[in-house]
Amino acid sequence: MAKTRRKAAAASARPVRAKAKTAARRPGARARPKAAAKPKTKAKAKAVAKARPRHRFTVSHHRDEDFRTDGLRAYAAYRNLGIDAATDGMVVAQVIRFVPPCRPEEVSKLHYHDVDFQMVYVLKGWMTSEFEGQGAITMKAGSCWIQPPRIRHKVVDYSDDCEVLEIVLPAEFETVTLEP
Repeated sequence: MAKTRRKAAAASARPVRAKAKTAARRPGARARPKAAAKPKTKAKAKAVAKARPRHRFTVSHHRDEDFRTDGLRAYAAYRNLGIDAATDGMVVAQVIRFVPPCRPEEVSKLHYHDVDFQMVYVLKGWMTSEFEGQGAITMKAGSCWIQPPRIRHKVVDYSDDCEVLEIVLPAEFETVTLEP
């Protein structure tokens, strides 16, 4: 009986060893990251899908008259891309055009945003921002960064033609200014 158990254990271990040897033999072979856990039942999958708002199709064409100056900061004009309405407030996407010239005494206020996600992509020009734990970083056209939730930061300077695309979750969020 003990012999049978050992044979069964050895047989079940063989395929694992074979896979490991095969992966080790291939030059440049890498382990694949595990996929996100999938719901085990259709009911759970439906519950996950219901938890997210249903998205609607939307298109936003560029028009200069769509830039508004009644946004978060007086030194910036905002063009909402309509994503907040299409996602029922889950996400906001906006193009931010900085108003020249940069006035450091106005823009350099330490603050943070109470968000779940914030990504910024520089479309034109350049800007320098200072981030808690990172220091001052200059981003130029093509630069992209993610700001962790509640990271303290401030704008230090920007070019006269600076424009960025900002994507934030949720669409409505609080900004807390830390300096008077």
